[in-house]
Amino acid sequence: MTEQPDFAVEVYQNEYLSAGSTEVNAIVTVTASGAPTGPSTSGGGAAEVIIVDCSGSMHVPRTKLSSAKQATAAAIDTLRDGVEFAVVAGTDEARLAYPYQHGLVVSSPATRAEAKQAVAHLAANGGTAIGKWLALADSLFATSAAQMRHAILLTDGQNMHETPRQLATTLAQVTGHFVCDCRGVGTDWEVKELRTIADALLGTVDIIAEPEGLEEDFRAMAAGAMDKAVADVALRLWTPQGATVKFVKQVEPTLTDLTARRTEASPREGDYPTGSWGSETRDYHVCVRVPAAATGEKMMAGRLSLVVPGAGGAPDQVLGKGRILAVWTEDTALSTRINREVAHYTGQAELADAIQEGLEARKAGDVETATAKLGRAVQLATETGHSDTAKLLAKVVDVEDARTGTVRLKRKVEAVDEMTLDTRSSKTMRVRKKQQDAPPDALPDAEGA
Repeated sequence: MTEQPDFAVEVYQNEYLSAGSTEVNAIVTVTASGAPTGPSTSGGGAAEVIIVDCSGSMHVPRTKLSSAKQATAAAIDTLRDGVEFAVVAGTDEARLAYPYQHGLVVSSPATRAEAKQAVAHLAANGGTAIGKWLALADSLFATSAAQMRHAILLTDGQNMHETPRQLATTLAQVTGHFVCDCRGVGTDWEVKELRTIADALLGTVDIIAEPEGLEEDFRAMAAGAMDKAVADVALRLWTPQGATVKFVKQVEPTLTDLTARRTEASPREGDYPTGSWGSETRDYHVCVRVPAAATGEKMMAGRLSLVVPGAGGAPDQVLGKGRILAVWTEDTALSTRINREVAHYTGQAELADAIQEGLEARKAGDVETATAKLGRAVQLATETGHSDTAKLLAKVVDVEDARTGTVRLKRKVEAVDEMTLDTRSSKTMRVRKKQQDAPPDALPDAEGA
């Protein structure tokens, strides 16, 4: 059995540029397959911290805390033997609910039973200070040598007992240490707040409108964490002399801008974090600006490597490679062709921006901007076949003509419908791939490009 999945890197782009053009766009599809399954996958190599909001509002309604307890117990049951874990109870302070001494405990039938018993005694009282919860989780992970480190964070309210600056400081301190999936239950929490945390910690964010939905979701998140087989994978991008990176974004399964997360690997090379991987496929949008060249010139605009950086002086492990090309041509039929993968994800990013900006304008009472943005979102959702998003939009606006984006704001919108649309605006659809066009003729060597 292999110790990690096999990785394949595919690049989709229109490499042809018109004379004077400098911007090169590519969609990079990374597929990991054949990840090992069973107890040996994660046993001893994974750590899980479940963070449960125990603030006073979790008693309203009473089913909220009881459902959170059931969900946490379900997640604990999903942990494989050998995985290290802990449960944190979050209020305006952070308390270790299990184990009873600082650190993580190894999962076994006995420890899982003890943990569920501890969770059963959780009570709701106090406020909300999410930064303290994350800091405690970070200190727990620091006691472990596990490579795959995953947290689940559940809250039902806003971060009222910390300033935004305090939370931002904590996020900066823990970023890169673990992956965190965030869930908001009910409608009294702030979407932007949890999205910021999830983006920083390379996790997901979603709304659980009814407490009864927590158990299934917690079980799925824990199972997903158990399926990871390789941690701390980076997308390494080399660019030629004179080139600059405009952006690097994950565009599927969710939108996450990685541009500011770059760390320098070597001259003209930078690493962008992608987190932990099991058997899965993700898409990334890379945009590079290169010096303009004469018609007929060819160059490598970027070289991509999927790597696990070596620790303690060990060499980096390269998991897969791809390249981004640029060819200048006078043939307008070639240079004006928009690659459909690039067009698809550009539209998905615009759709997410239109929804989020439209909802912000609606909250601010700016009817004109909200109508324009949400109308554009309806139009984009229709054009791209994003039927799930179109259904969510129809709960916020009355659609008169989906093709033109003609809409009217609904006078009354349920909070849960607005928050669900906002939360899921960053979820994307994969474009159905076609066979990639043959690459252009032989290119100069990367280092000489």
